Amino acid sequence: MMQDVSIHLPGILLAYSAFLLAIASPGPNILAVIGTSMSVSRSSGVALAVGVATGSFSWALLTVFGLSAILAAYAEALVMIKIFGGLYLLWLAYKSFKSAAASHDIKPRELAGGRRTLFGYFKRGYIVQMTNPKAALAWIAIISLGLKDDAPVWVAASIVLGTFALSMAIHFLYAIAFSTPVMVRLYSKARRVIQGVLGVFFAVAGLRLLTSRS
Repeated sequence: MMQDVSIHLPGILLAYSAFLLAIASPGPNILAVIGTSMSVSRSSGVALAVGVATGSFSWALLTVFGLSAILAAYAEALVMIKIFGGLYLLWLAYKSFKSAAASHDIKPRELAGGRRTLFGYFKRGYIVQMTNPKAALAWIAIISLGLKDDAPVWVAASIVLGTFALSMAIHFLYAIAFSTPVMVRLYSKARRVIQGVLGVFFAVAGLRLLTSRS
């Protein structure tokens, strides 16, 4: 068992790192969480954040079960999955470097469609995440970093449950910490450095996937 842990732990930690860095850069969902917290209330932002995090958990489950089924039937498919995941991570690296070079700041925005109940914000966050095709691509890349063709079930479970816990914590933190304009301004000042670091990580992770043989 300990030998299995030592074999699979680096991949699991790499998947965690990729997930953490992916949500360190505010995309449309995160900006909606920040904007809702600022313009409506923290509780509304938290409800939206929990919906987004739950959507991420659903995508993680679907991706793990889907990839596991594919690998069970076609073991050689792992090579194609890793190539696809590696290319997507390199594309994320390009986007991060491009964002680091841009002069624009982040622009939090409230969700369209008027004010909602807390459950309404939760539902909206879940639906937005589940209908985002980029989420599927990102999860294929993240899961393929930690999933080997002979990986036991606990590896997939560790990735799914671990990233869900991280997702809940980070989205909750965004909703609370970024509910004031001060935090948005502080993040804006460090944005280019953060995006540059993200670009380097995604480039390294992408090249690792493309050159991995297992």
